[in-house]
Amino acid sequence: MINQQKKNRALILVIFGMSIIPFLIALALKDNSWVLKNSTNKGQLITPVVATERSDFTGFDTFSTKNMDELPGHWLLVNVIPKSSCNKACLEALLKTKQLRLMLNKELPRTRRVAIVFNDVSTDVASQWWLKDTLLWRLRKTDTKEDESLYSRLLGAENKIDDALAAKMIGQENPEFALHSDLIRVKPSAGLVKKLAGIRKGDVSEGMLFLMDPMGNLMMQYEPGFDPYNVKSDLMHLLRISQIG
Repeated sequence: MINQQKKNRALILVIFGMSIIPFLIALALKDNSWVLKNSTNKGQLITPVVATERSDFTGFDTFSTKNMDELPGHWLLVNVIPKSSCNKACLEALLKTKQLRLMLNKELPRTRRVAIVFNDVSTDVASQWWLKDTLLWRLRKTDTKEDESLYSRLLGAENKIDDALAAKMIGQENPEFALHSDLIRVKPSAGLVKKLAGIRKGDVSEGMLFLMDPMGNLMMQYEPGFDPYNVKSDLMHLLRISQIG
């Protein structure tokens, strides 16, 4: 009887340790960013990390509002759209984070993609951004000059994807599946805008990227034109040292 009680206590301690240790690691990373400084980072470490609150994010559209609960507890790849247009650098950054998530393989479920839209834009304008984010990667799967030319043209905000072109790009696939987006679009609070501007010394550039940990801390940033393989290297390191998220 005594031996069984000891085993039960040991099991309870193990379960408790498995639950609390990941959170302790995350807190340690928050307060001791030097741990990451000692590694070879490809991006720029934000020191100290900048905390955000759940209230800093509001769903930009119906889809995003329904999926806001996906943000807490995940590592976030945070694209920014600081202007009322999403130019070539902006669109390519969105496509890179889509590529990046796919490169994570088994670690993909621990991450989410987020786009922070600073300004109010019309539904028609924004829908083109999300449609291009969903479809343009298909043009990079082939090496044809026609697809390469179409890809370059569609990066221009003035060139739109209409229903006929979308149907052609999808082919025989189920439209509901082919047009599904994993990108959660949010509007930032005034406080969050101020925090992002503080990190960037006032210049939040189109096409840049932030990494946010599962506790809502902005911890790394990447300049426009970032290499997704470099971001993957940093993110995989973070995923290895912290099992939270």
